[in-house]
Formats: sequence, C-alpha cells, structure tokens
Amino acid sequence: MFADAGIAKPPATWDELVADGQKISKNGTSGKWGLGAEGGNLSNNIHQAFVLGKQHGADFFDAAGKPTFTSDGAVAAVKQYVDFMAKDKIIAPGNAEYAQNQSLSDFAKGKTAMVLWQAAATTFAAQGMKPSDWGTAPVPVPSGAPGQDKQVNSMVAGINMAIFKNTKNTKGALDFVKFMTSTEEQKILNKTFGAIPPVKAAQADAAFSAPDLTVLKNTLTTSAAPLPQVAAESQFETTVGTAIKELWSEAAAGHAITTELVKSKLTKAQQQMQQ
Repeated sequence: MFADAGIAKPPATWDELVADGQKISKNGTSGKWGLGAEGGNLSNNIHQAFVLGKQHGADFFDAAGKPTFTSDGAVAAVKQYVDFMAKDKIIAPGNAEYAQNQSLSDFAKGKTAMVLWQAAATTFAAQGMKPSDWGTAPVPVPSGAPGQDKQVNSMVAGINMAIFKNTKNTKGALDFVKFMTSTEEQKILNKTFGAIPPVKAAQADAAFSAPDLTVLKNTLTTSAAPLPQVAAESQFETTVGTAIKELWSEAAAGHAITTELVKSKLTKAQQQMQQ
C-alpha cells in the first residue's frame, strides 16, 4: 500500500504520518484509509492520549495525584488524536464504533495502511497474515521536538502479580510467582502473547529477536513511560476514555473537533473523578 502511494519509508513524525495517510486515503475516495483506530475501546483511547499528552508536555495527574485533564497539553493531545479522523481525514468514520480489534482486521484485509498498536503479531497471524506481509516502526513523535517527554512514543504495559499480606498460603503464593516468572515459563507465556518477557534471561531466546519484537523491545527500553501511578488510574481510563469515545462519535458525524469541545468533554471527565 505504501509503494502504491509512492511512499518509501514509514513515517517518523506525526506530520509525515498525516501526509502519508492522506496520500493513501485521498480524502476517503480511494477505498482505503491511512490509519486505523478503536474509537469505542476506552483503554486504547487512553493509551494513545497518554502518549500524545507526554509529547505535548502534559500529565493527566499532578504530583499530588489530582486530575489535570483540562491542561492545555492534555486538550491538545486529545484533539490531535481525534483530528486524524475529523480534520486530517485519514481514519474511516466507522472506526468510531470499533472496540473489538476491528482496526486490526481492516489492516489484515488491506483496508488500512497503518495501526497504532503494541504486540499485534499473534492477531495478524490469526488473520492469515505472514510476517513478510507487514512491518513495524516506532510510533511517530513531533517534528523537531527536543526534550525527553516529547520523545515518549509508547506506554509501558504488562501483567502485574501481587500477594496479599493476609494470604493463608504464603509459601504456595510465592512458589506460584516464582514459577510464573521463571525463565522457561516466561518464554512460553510471551511466545503465546507475542510480547516481550520482563525476565532478561528469557529475552535471549531467538523468538524475541523477530523484527516487530525488536522494535517493541527498543521502544520499551528507550522511549516508553508508565501510565499514571495513582489509585484512580482505572477511573481515569473510564472517564477520559469515554470522553474520547464521545469525541470520535462527533467526528464520525462530521462535526468539527474544536478546542472548546475537547475541553468541555475533559472537564466533565474531571468532574466525574472528583465525585
């Protein structure tokens, strides 16, 4: 699809991504789209908004753990994301309703040229794609952007394990954690999920040197940041994720996504956090 549009390499900046996406989408007249999204997936909305927020110099919580959803940077980040559909016309309006990995299916079927995703290899394989059918590149960053935060292009994700202090079987719990984090079990689990094992000894397995996982590993090592480490993080995903979902619906209906509209949606989300 890139070659057909005369594009030689993947975009490294958002300006390049929009330009490439427009060459492919041709304002929605080509039958193909530059970028896919999951507008109805609250967690995915948060992941993308968080990364863009960091690039705009914004955190969604202050040092005291209080929400700051309406800062200029947070508003700009959400607007930039939804504008890929509303203004730039590189995302199909129907993506506003996607919530079950339909954007990955569209990609596998050649309807969409790019998706923003972590560890999608197993999904693409299930869709009948061969590794040679697609490639992986780091998520874009702003053009000419200095500063560490503006180079953040992913969020650190994983599955956490904990043992309750009042467990009646401490030894059994510790043995289970030891087993789950053992080198051999980490190889099995992460090969299945197409993810990067946090246990470094397991990373030495050749399975984790595939091109897509090499990009993912480098990204997690050098330019990813953890989501806000606050007790209300789950509520944050629900409230702000819903606000972005509503903005996708506005964009799909052909409405302009103004700064004022974005700020009003994020104000409502912040008020819900304070209840």
